[in-house]
Amino acid sequence: MMSTVALKRAWSADLDAATLYRLLRLRVEVFVVEQECAYPELDGRDLEPGTRHLWLDDDGAVLATLRLLEEQVDGARAFRIGRVCVARFARGHGYTARLMRAALAETGTATVRLDAQSHLIDMYAKFGFVTVGPAYDDDGIMHVPMRRG
Repeated sequence: MMSTVALKRAWSADLDAATLYRLLRLRVEVFVVEQECAYPELDGRDLEPGTRHLWLDDDGAVLATLRLLEEQVDGARAFRIGRVCVARFARGHGYTARLMRAALAETGTATVRLDAQSHLIDMYAKFGFVTVGPAYDDDGIMHVPMRRG
């Protein structure tokens, strides 16, 4: 039987505990275990009222996810994309691009910021992001601040 990978989206308040657990579990598997970064993955922002979670679901399994935060920058509505990750076994299928297109469709013309791992700058540039600051070390992984709009 062939499965269909479905794009899912939920405001933080609408996430059930089991789904939130699956999203956080994937993030910990990628960022903490695979990338060997002991950092506070649970930063308190996942449940903020303006937070949206997007993920790709394959019959209950989370293959990829990202977090879209709504922020105010200089009095204007803006967004921050973060926690973009894909399960190791699911990479190479365009899942990051699918999630990015969905997230950017929600942001409209508003400014969107993200902190890209340096090796992913070109990938984010394909979505209109440009580097806006110097590279910095975050737990042993070089990152670059980027902005769109």
